[in-house]
Amino acid sequence: MKKAFYPFAAAIILLASAFTFVSSQNWKIAEGHSIKFSGSGANGIFKDLKGQVIFDEKNLAASKFDVTIDVTSINTGNGLKNTHAKGSKWFDASKYPTIHFVASKVTKTAAGYEAQGELEMHGVKKPFNVPFTFTRNGSGGTFNGNFDVNRVDFGIGEAGGRVDDVFKLNVSVPVTQ
Repeated sequence: MKKAFYPFAAAIILLASAFTFVSSQNWKIAEGHSIKFSGSGANGIFKDLKGQVIFDEKNLAASKFDVTIDVTSINTGNGLKNTHAKGSKWFDASKYPTIHFVASKVTKTAAGYEAQGELEMHGVKKPFNVPFTFTRNGSGGTFNGNFDVNRVDFGIGEAGGRVDDVFKLNVSVPVTQ
């Protein structure tokens, strides 16, 4: 009887650990995320971020990001700038309502991690890498990233105007399981 019990117990432990492994990868984006952009002529935030975050420091091959920013959630602190940014000369939010990033590969770097994927803005898709760090805190954590985006590469506005072509982004995304 004892001999039959050991394989059964081992199977239960293996099965339980498999479910723990799968559930530890899925993160929910929590309140308090911050997507700040800055450049000469325009600074602000995007308030709305949604998506799927699958990340496991011990199994980067299983990690994926699929996140969307609602363009209409832009806030520059100036109502006229917000309206202008959503208009046809810039983001054209009525035609292109979202900014979408999908990463299917995550690698370890000297400074943290890098998500490699595709960024879509203003109807233009381009390969894009997002460097980030991840800090665990209890059953949650926070993703932080600082990187540049050239708006002209995505057909947003005209090059060389009163607004910088390249914007700095500072992203902080708290997550829970």
